[in-house]
Amino acid sequence: MGMDKVFVAQRIATKLFATENAVDAAMVEAAELMADMLRARKDIGLSAVVGDRASAKLVEALAALGEARSAMVEMHNELNDVKLRIGVRTKMVGFEDKPPEGAFRRADIAAVREAV
Repeated sequence: MGMDKVFVAQRIATKLFATENAVDAAMVEAAELMADMLRARKDIGLSAVVGDRASAKLVEALAALGEARSAMVEMHNELNDVKLRIGVRTKMVGFEDKPPEGAFRRADIAAVREAV
């Protein structure tokens, strides 16, 4: 006989939350790196062209992290559907409350991403 579905689902949920937090932490670190790079350039009086390509690459990395985060959110929603389909009705323990269904639309996220 296999493991209880609830325990298996909780194990996956724990990894999911850890992965979501890791992506968020990477975004924070990258954003802080950008801020530090900009401050450092000003602190030592360098032209805006110095490090411009590096800054552009960091912006690309931030955009990729944003895409990864959106994919994780979508995957989270898919796993929630799977959980219900296999008959697990227990709420998996997370760290934060979720906004109401439909509170954010993909277009809203894309608009924020383009603004950055």
